[in-house]
Amino acid sequence: MRSARDDLEDTVTLPVDVTRVVSIVPSLTESIAVTHASLIVGATDYCTHPADLDVARVRGTKNPDLERIRELAPDVVLANAEENRAVDLDALRASGIAVWVTAPTTVAESLDSLDRMLSAIIGDVPAWLRDARTVWSSPYAGMRRRAVIPIWRRPWMALGRDTFAGDLLSRIGVDNVLSDAGERYPRIDPDVLPDYDIVVLPDEPYAFSPTDGPEAFTRPAKCVSGRHLTWYGPSLVEARSLLSAQLR
Repeated sequence: MRSARDDLEDTVTLPVDVTRVVSIVPSLTESIAVTHASLIVGATDYCTHPADLDVARVRGTKNPDLERIRELAPDVVLANAEENRAVDLDALRASGIAVWVTAPTTVAESLDSLDRMLSAIIGDVPAWLRDARTVWSSPYAGMRRRAVIPIWRRPWMALGRDTFAGDLLSRIGVDNVLSDAGERYPRIDPDVLPDYDIVVLPDEPYAFSPTDGPEAFTRPAKCVSGRHLTWYGPSLVEARSLLSAQLR
């Protein structure tokens, strides 16, 4: 056995060779599957990438099937401090299952987090992660715009302070007008907002679309992929160019 520290500085004890991984975070599922597909034995219903992923399903990020996870006998469960509930992770640990928790709030932190996780589980840093570091290494130098980034409606909620997606957008010249909010995901009134130039509407967690969302705002709205805006993993390689083109 060997030990490593996750993003929360918790010591995670792993076998020398990890062969069975359950991931309850879609972006981490993709990160492992793209790097070493045979390791993934279980994932949530929302783990949609890679498209051909054929593993046991363990419900969602907020209500994972703990008994099914135990039956899969993983060497480690991959989780996220925000996406998953602490009570579920504690229950898995109480069953003797190792849990690795990520907690990045910036692009730079996500790259380091992935490096740490993949080095601990697979023993190497994949080419896609090195490519992602290169993609995000150069600063943005163009015109900047101010944006509102809703994540839910009924009630309306948006990105606030200290979010990964907010940091990612700032790196392509899109500044979140609610970045100084007291909450990370404040409720908003579309009719009462700071001055902004555009609305960024991801298709997750709420499935905003050209016919569901833009009509509530007075400024131009752009629909984007939630995977490219909020996931940290292989999607980071193409997210910068794709979102830059969509939000220009």
